[in-house]
Amino acid sequence: MFEPRTDRIRELSEIYPERIKELETILSGRTNVYIDFANVHGWQDKLGWHIEIRRLKQLLDSFSSVEKVRFYNGTLLGDDKSELLIMDAQKYGYTVVTKPVKIMKLSVDVSGISFDSPDVLKQFIRAPLLQKMDVETIRYLNTRLRNLNKLGILYFEDRKCNFDVEIGRDMLLDFAKGEADHFILWSGDSDFADPIRQLLSDGKTVILFITARKVASELNELRGAGLRIFDIQKIRDFICWPREMKTIKSKKDSIS
Repeated sequence: MFEPRTDRIRELSEIYPERIKELETILSGRTNVYIDFANVHGWQDKLGWHIEIRRLKQLLDSFSSVEKVRFYNGTLLGDDKSELLIMDAQKYGYTVVTKPVKIMKLSVDVSGISFDSPDVLKQFIRAPLLQKMDVETIRYLNTRLRNLNKLGILYFEDRKCNFDVEIGRDMLLDFAKGEADHFILWSGDSDFADPIRQLLSDGKTVILFITARKVASELNELRGAGLRIFDIQKIRDFICWPREMKTIKSKKDSIS
């Protein structure tokens, strides 16, 4: 059942009634939602708009069938913006799963290796591609790294915080406990293929909330087994930053 949590959602539901009907169909049974926010956050450049987690939670809370919304994101300790995001998610009522972001230093120091050596490059280039490179290409790349070294750059920081294991585990545990019939996953990562396949084989409904061209081929292959995909562009005005709403832009355009 749809019951708008805010006046703005009510207004938008009157502008986009077909979107609400589609969501009511998708969320027709007991539903748990799993948001891989590190993954989702990376979509925003391609989308051209931003997802506001407060408005997203308000929209999901407008459907009585949604029982739990899990929010997964790493915490960059000591970073005010990162820590505030986690606090906000908790304040808005998400079930938050977080852990510290790991920061790894990847050396680009080529001072101690032969310029024919791929030893430093193999940290950044996968083996099948590196094996296809000739000696001249390897020398060229090592020369570029040496130029960085001359500027004082000897390493890069790489941040890692993956929740594939936690999300897959929680989906299967929620199924085992009988807590949900519909499983909504905000991610297009191939690592979720196995738990999704298991849920589908057990007769559960699984829907990916995703943006175009962000679905791994392993997940696309499961569409024949019943996996459904919902393009979040359809609900942009319900979940984006208010100033990015298309309805607001349309009104401004008509006035001008």
